[in-house]
Amino acid sequence: MRALWTVLCKELVENARDRRTVLSALVLGPLGAPLLFTVMMNLTLERGRERAEQPLELPVAGQRAAPNLVAFLKGEGVRISDFQGGAAAAAAAVRSHEARVVLVIPDTYGERLRAGEPAAVQLYTDSSDTGARGDRVRAEALLRGYGSQIAAWRLEARGLSPLLAQPLAVDEVDVSTPAARALAVLGMLSYFIVFATLMGGLYVAIDTTAGERERGSLEPLLTLPVPRRALVYGKILAAGAYMSLSLSLTVATFAVSLRFVRFDTLGMALNLGPRVALAMVAVMLPFVLLGSALMTIVASFTRSYREAQSWLAAVVLVPTLPIVFAALYQVPSRAGLMWVPSLSQHLLIQSLLRGEELKASHVLLSVAATLALGALLAWIAARLYGRERILG
Repeated sequence: MRALWTVLCKELVENARDRRTVLSALVLGPLGAPLLFTVMMNLTLERGRERAEQPLELPVAGQRAAPNLVAFLKGEGVRISDFQGGAAAAAAAVRSHEARVVLVIPDTYGERLRAGEPAAVQLYTDSSDTGARGDRVRAEALLRGYGSQIAAWRLEARGLSPLLAQPLAVDEVDVSTPAARALAVLGMLSYFIVFATLMGGLYVAIDTTAGERERGSLEPLLTLPVPRRALVYGKILAAGAYMSLSLSLTVATFAVSLRFVRFDTLGMALNLGPRVALAMVAVMLPFVLLGSALMTIVASFTRSYREAQSWLAAVVLVPTLPIVFAALYQVPSRAGLMWVPSLSQHLLIQSLLRGEELKASHVLLSVAATLALGALLAWIAARLYGRERILG
């Protein structure tokens, strides 16, 4: 234990003097990633709020054929503009992003409507243009509303109740909380936390392995009358210490910076107070051992600082892949998934942000599986450094 403590203190002090390590562990990851995430979140929410408040701009071709439809749209606050050209011109305007949506009313619209037949109109949109999605949804809803209104009038003209055309009344009951709705925009928060945590120990793991070998100090260090496993575990703990510091700073920065995001304007609420922040750090701490041991193993196979940097930059992305998969497919929290490191931490953080009480069984499974894998990797690292070929 004395040797392990000596190695740990040595690595902590040496890396604290390294400007690159300090910038990576304490500045770029813990501060840069949360601030960038917050700025992007603010811009996205502000843009969505402004779009929702602005009246719909709708170019319409063939207004003379449907004066009542045009009057209905104007009554709903839609800004109608006269579009010159037919279907081809409308498609070209939307494709070139000159217009978000274009409504084309055929000349036969009035005749078919008077004959009681479906009167077709063409709404030209570009589904690949995510910025125009809101305008498309609003235009489609207004056109459906006008169609329902005409259907009701036709039934009344025949002495029938419009309710006959509505055999099913659906009352949507939203059981989500404001904190749960905020996860729609905070779903990748755990990705940034895991990534920043790993980056916090990246350069420490490189310096204590490939860096020592490149400087020629690894061989004298391993020839000391000290068990090699104590030296290796000290290096792993040093990388873990920087990762823990990076983790704490990252969560704290998120907790502070996200308070400046106006979630309330969209009916959301941020559930990231001191208690939740501390719980997030506690949930992530077992992952620190796994990450530091994994990077130490990979770096042990490299012969130079640059080679280790290239390999570990790719390795850092591996633990984030389950998080990306879970976010894309909306994977629910289940006991069977708590055996997967990084994924279990992601699911537990999601539950904390929703304001849900963590299940003790889920927490125990996550901690046990992550610590067990981390301990196994640390043992493998010690075995690798116990071989003489490590000095070659």
